[in-house]
Amino acid sequence: MTETQKPRKFIHVDMDAFYASVEIREQPWLADKPIAIGGRAGGRGVLSTCNYIARQYGLHSAMPTHQALKLCPDVVLLPGQMSLYKEISQQVQAIFRRYTDLVEPLSLDEAYLDVTDSDLHQGSATRIAQAIRNDIFKETQLTASAGVAPLKYLAKIASELDKPNGLSVIAPEQVEQFISELELRKISGVGKVSAQRLSEHGYVYGRDILASNSEQLRLELGKLGEMLWRRCNALDSGRVSTHRVRKSVGVERTFAKDIGDSQLLGEKLIGLLPELKRRSDKVLAGEASIKTIGVKIKFSDFQQTTHDQQAQQIDEQVLMDLFSQAMLRGNGKAVRLVGLHIGLEYSKQRQEQMHLPLS
Repeated sequence: MTETQKPRKFIHVDMDAFYASVEIREQPWLADKPIAIGGRAGGRGVLSTCNYIARQYGLHSAMPTHQALKLCPDVVLLPGQMSLYKEISQQVQAIFRRYTDLVEPLSLDEAYLDVTDSDLHQGSATRIAQAIRNDIFKETQLTASAGVAPLKYLAKIASELDKPNGLSVIAPEQVEQFISELELRKISGVGKVSAQRLSEHGYVYGRDILASNSEQLRLELGKLGEMLWRRCNALDSGRVSTHRVRKSVGVERTFAKDIGDSQLLGEKLIGLLPELKRRSDKVLAGEASIKTIGVKIKFSDFQQTTHDQQAQQIDEQVLMDLFSQAMLRGNGKAVRLVGLHIGLEYSKQRQEQMHLPLS
C-alpha cells in the first residue's frame, strides 16, 4: 500500500468446527468425545467436518468414513442437522450486519466484513471483531475465531492463526514483514498442485515472489503468478462482494454398497431428478438460466469423473447419454456415487450489477 492510500479494515470471521460445535451444544455429553458429521457407520460416504478432538487423530473434512474409522474407531458419527445449522448461520449473519452492510458470506460458517468506514468502537476493527465474537457466543453459545487485516486475503489467513476461539490482528505496519515470511501455500487459491508447482520454480515464501518480477512470474506461472505478484506486493487490498452468485446446483447420492449394474445405476441417477428440479426452481425463478447440464460418477476406487453438455433445460435423455459416456471412463468398475448438476448463467443486467464498484 502506498502512503497516501487509506488502509482498509477487513475482518474474516470463521465459526469453530461449526457443525460439530452445534451438535455438542445440543448434546453436551459429546463434549469430550471425538465426533464427525456426515459419515456413515457402515464406512460409506465422507466426513463433512469434525471437532478438534477428532482432528487430533488425523480426521478432517472430505475424509472417507472407512479411513476415519481406522484412525479413530471410537469416533461418534452423526448424520447432521442442516436445517438447524442454517438457522444458526442466519443468527450469526444478522450479528454481522449490526456492524456493517458490507458482508460477504463464504459459507454457513464464515464471512468477510469490511468495516473501513464504521464509526463503531471508535472505528477500531479489532474492537469490532471482538464485539462480534462476544455477541456470537452470548447469543448462540458457540465460539468463533476472527482475523483482522488491511488486505482481505490476509484477514482470512489471520483468522487461522489462533484457532479455536481466537483473534489475530495484522496491523498495516506489519503487512510487509508478514507477507515476506508467509508460506505461499496458505494463500487462498494456492492448492496442493499449485504449491508443488511453485516450489519447483523456487517460490515457497512471499519473499520469493517479492524477489522476482511480474513479467517473469507471468511467463512461468500465468494467472497464478500475476495473482501472487499483486497480493505479495499489496497492490490490491481486495473488496467485499455483497452479491455472491451461485454458479451451479447439484444433487448426488452415495450408495451403501458399490453398484456395478449400469441399468440400476441409470435408474438411481434419474431418481435424483425431482430433487435437482426442486433445488433449481428457486434459483431459476430469478435472473439465472441453465447453461449446462451434467452428471458426476465416483467409482469404487474413488476415481471421479464429470461429463457436461451445453443445454437450456434439464433433459432426461441428454443426461442418460452423458451418463453412458461417463461410465465408459470407469472401464467396468463399480460405482459408489452418482450425481446430477446444472451450470448457471445470468442476464447481462445481473452481471453488470454484480460488478458495480463499492461506494
